[in-house]
Amino acid sequence: MPLPVFARRIPFLGLLLIACASPVRAMPGPSARAWLSDLVTRIDAADRAERRAGSERRAGTVVVRVEIAAGGALQRVEVERSSGSPDLDQRALRAVRGVGLLSAPPAGLLGSAGVADLSIPVELGR
Repeated sequence: MPLPVFARRIPFLGLLLIACASPVRAMPGPSARAWLSDLVTRIDAADRAERRAGSERRAGTVVVRVEIAAGGALQRVEVERSSGSPDLDQRALRAVRGVGLLSAPPAGLLGSAGVADLSIPVELGR
């Protein structure tokens, strides 16, 4: 099913990141890809740290919607599509929140409101 005209897809490292509610633009440049790579790496590191702390090793994918301010602060983190497991959904939210303050998103990822609005499939326990 194709995405609506207002969304764009950013394929990256086997993940599908979707910048929501922004006009269709060209694929992000090298700086945006590097920034997205850092975000994905930090989410994975936060989840690995939690797993080492003794959480369950259940597997699933949660699509998390994230709004990131121009300064790099997380403004909104919410489950966009559940894994079907409330525990996994909460674990994905903790992993995304665990990235802390990010560097400023590249201008190519910012929407008209000055916010990067991303949908990130977070794969847990794989």
